[in-house]
Amino acid sequence: MTGRGRLALALPAILLAAILVVGAIWPGTPLPSFEQVRDGYRPSEAWLLDRHGRVIDVKRVDFGIRRLDWVPLDGVSPALRDAIVAGEDRRFLRHGGVDWTAAAGALRDRLTGGPNRGGSTITMQLAALLDPQLKARGGGRGWAQKLAQMRAALAIEQSWSKDEILEAYLNLLDFRGELQGVGATAKFLAGKHPSGLSTNESLVLAALLPSPGASADRVAARACARAGADCAVLRYTAARLLDNARAARTPGLAPQLANALLRKPGERRRTTLDLDIQRRAVEALNRQLGGLTNRNVRDGAVLVVDNASGDVLAYVASSGSRSRAAQVDGVRAPRQAGSTLKPFLYGMALEKRYLTPASILDDSPINLQTGVGLYIPQNYDRDFKGAVSVRTALASSLNVPAVRTLVLVGVEPFRDRLHRVGYAGIDRDGDYYGYSLALGSAEVSLWEQVTAYRTLARGGLLTPLRLDPEATAAPDRRIMPEDAAFLVGDILGDRAARVTTFGLSSNLNTRFWSAVKTGTSKDMRDNWCIGWSRRYTVGVWVGNFEGDSMHNVSGVSGAAPVWQDVIAHLDQGDTIAAPAPPDGVVSQAVRFDPAIETPREERFLKGTETAVMRSVPASSFARIVSPAHGVVIALDPDIPAGNTRVPVRAEGADKSLSLKIDGRVLGRADASYLWAPRPGAHTVLLQRKDGSVVDRAQITVRDIRPVQK
Repeated sequence: MTGRGRLALALPAILLAAILVVGAIWPGTPLPSFEQVRDGYRPSEAWLLDRHGRVIDVKRVDFGIRRLDWVPLDGVSPALRDAIVAGEDRRFLRHGGVDWTAAAGALRDRLTGGPNRGGSTITMQLAALLDPQLKARGGGRGWAQKLAQMRAALAIEQSWSKDEILEAYLNLLDFRGELQGVGATAKFLAGKHPSGLSTNESLVLAALLPSPGASADRVAARACARAGADCAVLRYTAARLLDNARAARTPGLAPQLANALLRKPGERRRTTLDLDIQRRAVEALNRQLGGLTNRNVRDGAVLVVDNASGDVLAYVASSGSRSRAAQVDGVRAPRQAGSTLKPFLYGMALEKRYLTPASILDDSPINLQTGVGLYIPQNYDRDFKGAVSVRTALASSLNVPAVRTLVLVGVEPFRDRLHRVGYAGIDRDGDYYGYSLALGSAEVSLWEQVTAYRTLARGGLLTPLRLDPEATAAPDRRIMPEDAAFLVGDILGDRAARVTTFGLSSNLNTRFWSAVKTGTSKDMRDNWCIGWSRRYTVGVWVGNFEGDSMHNVSGVSGAAPVWQDVIAHLDQGDTIAAPAPPDGVVSQAVRFDPAIETPREERFLKGTETAVMRSVPASSFARIVSPAHGVVIALDPDIPAGNTRVPVRAEGADKSLSLKIDGRVLGRADASYLWAPRPGAHTVLLQRKDGSVVDRAQITVRDIRPVQK
């Protein structure tokens, strides 16, 4: 026997002795059990789940490495398992952690100056993955480190099964770039689960391991040399996998919510969402926005909640790729409310019994004096309908009657009601908002809108919305009487009452009972459609996050089609019929005199019902509009004394009324006058012929001109 042969026979014994010596002086890190490794594994991702545990969205949390869920061995394609074992450790099933034949050959070649060959087994590689002290440094492993790696591999084989070793190896192995583990590698390179990898894909991925950063051509050549397969097919497969790495194909249905809720790698956050409803809402929104592209509409949001529980079933915060600001959360972002606040205004007037659904309001031009000038509200269609009932005014969303109702209710009480019903952002005093609050000048979020409208759906009972299924339900808080809330819903569900503005056929109509309100903010910057059925409340906002105006898009043409699509998709079951009126609501046949609307069966709060609703003379609505009550007028020092004039006029007055200042008659109230103000306090009266006062305004004039000496 040659000396070279004798050396080869002696090397295993020499290696074993060396391992024992190294073990005595380098105890190394205690190695964990398979269960500890598997249970301590954390993906780089976190998952947002629906109420049934289905994935809604995925967020990457750890940016140091990219790995997905731990994959059990039976979840890996047999072709990949075989290809990796054949390429990395063909005697894996026959050795006890160290392949003595391969190790001896590698050592012999190194001692005799032969070509370097790899002697590391899969178990040895796993030991290095588990113990940072065993990882190769910049110049590779030293003798002591290599021997310690062998010792660790022998220890692993004594307590782990071969299947456990291979399973952990496949999950901890670095394949390419930041991709670690077979799960992330299969997902991001092949776009599939590891169980679905083909033979050719498996050969290419196995050929990556000796040099993970190699080019596709080099990897294909290695795979071809190993397998003796069709090299042309392997080159194509390598190019497809390695030159076209793809983003993970996740559901991507709620990225803003995932970004807000997910914090820890490996976290699986269950929510109240329903995957099917979420997907339908996303599809409905994107379908509608696709049809509005030429009208400068890019963004939208949808929120769906269960009326009984407050569970949020769909949370669509953006239109995604259509948006120029896709990270903005459109559910939480404040936008101008438009006409969507009117139901709560009329609800207050009904509750306080200032009005009934049959009360008559005047839809005609109105000028209101404010601290910053005249406020002149207009209807959406720039038209005025004359005398209309409250039912028509609310259902058809007429602006001027709403402003008149706010004058009746008061800005400050209305602001307080809005804040209590869920509009937390409406927190300035009434003077800040003024009469424009009736038409939605305040900013609100879709979350607040749905919270408030769900309160109407529940008969005036408020509880917070809920995204966490484990959250304790808050107790009900009564915001408005059940009977008044019912009347608001009854009006908003009346198709005939909204014909004046929306016609007989519109996107607000459903095959079952529903109540709905639209809104469009100033300059068509925001579209809203919020409404409820017996079981669900659905809110939709459409617009542009940057605030630029849409082109001729209103709530009924922008947001309403999405609302109708989503609420029609929801299972209505046996809730087709309208809800029954509560105690405190009575029905009464009513006719109008004169016949401004056709006779009908109307609903009233008990004690407010009437059989005939008569229009009163216009003078009964007369009021002083200039100067406004409480105004302070400062004489301009730049205007010569005696040249200042203040307009004095009334609205809705006829020749039977007169205007007076400090007891002096100016003339008939159907004309306007210019009054020369004098410093001091003054009283303006609007009087009937019998001396009774219709309206009164107290004003103050101050002289701020310099005193002449």
